[in-house]
Amino acid sequence: MPIFAKKIVILYQNSYISQMSTVKIKDKTFKTYISEDEIKERIKKLAARINEDMAGKNPLFLAVLNGSFIFAADLMREITIPCEISFVKLASYQGVMSTGKVHEVLGINEDLAGRTVIIVEDIVDTGCTMKQMIASLGTRNPASIHICTLFVKPGKLKEPLDIEYSAFSIPNDFILGYGLDYDQQGRNLKEIYTLVEE
Repeated sequence: MPIFAKKIVILYQNSYISQMSTVKIKDKTFKTYISEDEIKERIKKLAARINEDMAGKNPLFLAVLNGSFIFAADLMREITIPCEISFVKLASYQGVMSTGKVHEVLGINEDLAGRTVIIVEDIVDTGCTMKQMIASLGTRNPASIHICTLFVKPGKLKEPLDIEYSAFSIPNDFILGYGLDYDQQGRNLKEIYTLVEE
């Protein structure tokens, strides 16, 4: 076998091993689902669309904490038009099961009147929280509100949202990494992992 062919095989094998890696977070095991390179490539494409659509509008990005902080940072590095960013947190009713009820959007100090607002979220599943956030922001009279999310679960959506900017559409799997967590752990992982059924 030629030397260059051997190198290709070795690179392929290393890539395959990387893709099949698993991590243990507390009592759960997760396996690699989406690579860091693929995430970055999708974000570049997403940013290119935003740069084109929002040219001349000086949009205000509202990144929703905690989950979107890594996505927001990488997205902003690809945005080339004049823009601003702020971080918000949703105050929702606590419980064992998520109710999806938002009673306050915390951290908005900017005047949204007449502004083009882009909500930056890590994941949209049922859409209930996003719908209520949009309603809350709407009381501040922005010119327009747009949704930009790293992930959307179309099969779980309950609300008819106009999600203009989405990097990935995924099935209803539990994922973590790249800002998403399992019981506050795993946000620091560079890739996206999915739960291994045991």
